[in-house]
Amino acid sequence: MTPPGHRRLILTRHAKSSWVDPATADHDRPLNARGRRAALELGEWLHSRGYEPDEVLCSTAARTRETWARAAAAPLEVTPKVAYLETLYHAAPATMLDVLREATGDCVMMIGHNPGIAAFAALLPARAPADPDFRRYPTAATLVVDFQVADWKDVAPASGSVLDFFVPSGRD
Repeated sequence: MTPPGHRRLILTRHAKSSWVDPATADHDRPLNARGRRAALELGEWLHSRGYEPDEVLCSTAARTRETWARAAAAPLEVTPKVAYLETLYHAAPATMLDVLREATGDCVMMIGHNPGIAAFAALLPARAPADPDFRRYPTAATLVVDFQVADWKDVAPASGSVLDFFVPSGRD
């Protein structure tokens, strides 16, 4: 549960995608078997920690949509409002911040792509997690960060407090 007067962001890179068919357009690549397992593990981790979003902002790419669908298959107690946004497909950090500032939920999950998602994750907290995987932000990596603001419009770089950082087993 997000404390009153706070906003919580769950920032997730999509799980591992499939490269089996090189003719598949980048936007249309699905998850591979490891990615499907990692996305489910992510959902179970979110539930076990009580990090359940009430709003999900997700890139329109197949691999981000499938990451959310599999994570949501875990026994989540909240049914969030979900928006699939073309602007999050390979978005730059400034674009992600603009999208976040329009969010309405107390606990928002954003699912996107590297390199933008790693750069956005590095931009937000006052102090980055000590985890060596944080800088490279592998597939399905997830940062949970709280902001002491009543509205997403007030979120500023380097103002968040890191609660957690997670990478599913079977990392890349």
